[in-house]
Amino acid sequence: KMLVYGQAGAGKTTLIPTLPAPVILSAEAGLLSIAGADVSFIEIKNMDDLREAYSWLVGSDEAKAFKSVAIDSISEIAEVCLAHEKKITKDGRAAYGEMNTIMASVIRMFRDVPKHVLMTAKLDKSQDEMGRMLYSPSMPGRGIGQQVPYFFDEVLALRVEKDAEQVTQRMLMCDSDGLWLAKDRSGKLDQWETPDLGAVIAKIGGAK
Repeated sequence: KMLVYGQAGAGKTTLIPTLPAPVILSAEAGLLSIAGADVSFIEIKNMDDLREAYSWLVGSDEAKAFKSVAIDSISEIAEVCLAHEKKITKDGRAAYGEMNTIMASVIRMFRDVPKHVLMTAKLDKSQDEMGRMLYSPSMPGRGIGQQVPYFFDEVLALRVEKDAEQVTQRMLMCDSDGLWLAKDRSGKLDQWETPDLGAVIAKIGGAK
């Protein structure tokens, strides 16, 4: 059960085809980057679409062919949920509270699907009291944003940095350095792993 977050353009969506036999629940409308990968997807435009997708995942024979499910991205789905709640209540705090409750339930539901589960998230930047920049998964509102990392076995930061030769490198950061949030509950991953989720799953032991 994995959460991968990173900046726009880091390549979170291009990670998805590296999962074993994945199906994508796409709320980002941005699958062009994997157009050549021949990966099945369901477009998620609202919460009803998401509920239907869940029912299909856990109840249909067709869904049994997929070993992994990827939600791209949970940040976008939370924003869709919040927009819906704001339409039906004039109290902004109540809308955020309801969104927190719904999204916690949604994340648990999909996390517990008996498949490999990946959720992607946008990047949030904040400053601590010492002025240091901190990086973590982005969600609307502090409530659900602070809870999200606790739902997952693996919270991985997709980093895009230049090496000593100024060549751009993409790597998965698997352990926190105090600035970037990351965790590996399995204890089997290195600080840095290549951006291949199939290899990450195999290293953890998920291939069995």
